Amino acid sequence: MEQTRLTRRGSLIRFGGFLFGLLGWKAGAGAGPSAVESGAISCVLAPEQTEGPYYIEGEKLRRDITEGRPGVPLLLRLRVVDASTCKPIRGAAVDIWHADALGVYSGFGSGSGNRTFMRGIQRTDATGLARFRSVWPGWYRGRTVHIHVKVHVGGNVVHTGQLYFPDAVTDAVFRRKPYSRRGKRTTRNANDFVFAEGGKRSLLSIRKSGTAYVASITMGVHRS
Repeated sequence: MEQTRLTRRGSLIRFGGFLFGLLGWKAGAGAGPSAVESGAISCVLAPEQTEGPYYIEGEKLRRDITEGRPGVPLLLRLRVVDASTCKPIRGAAVDIWHADALGVYSGFGSGSGNRTFMRGIQRTDATGLARFRSVWPGWYRGRTVHIHVKVHVGGNVVHTGQLYFPDAVTDAVFRRKPYSRRGKRTTRNANDFVFAEGGKRSLLSIRKSGTAYVASITMGVHRS
């Protein structure tokens, strides 16, 4: 089980009127500090969350992090914007890691023989978007289903958090193999001790795309 700890700072996550397209939002007129001040764009401050015990430094720069492991395909669309202006940050390094479909982390426990599966880094493009190809994470005792994320800007870690999934969609995914052979998960969002500290504001938006799911969120960060 991961241990809670006091977080260092807050980060901003897309909410309310602060809406971006899943793939195509671009900065334009009205997307600067004056728009934030006037209320045309609203950003909600959310607490950071624990890094947890499973972080490994020096992950690979790559989009596909599955290494051939089974699971329901998951396409992640993670956008990073400047909290002061709500404009996208180009070149931010988005660093993610999560359990595989059977609830195993690479580098730990039964996954200790491999330190790289379900881990990777991507740079954001001109619209602030980083894309990953993975599988829907599995569960392990004591935690709801989640993805860990760090955002690096200019060599500094500017955000550490966790991303979550709507329980109803996870339930549907877990009826499929290989998830279904593990039995009922022990923890849902409502009784997860980390989710309780701001998790609702870190929920991914989910849509279906063929056999895959597309999961999206926009994270606002302070650049330093």
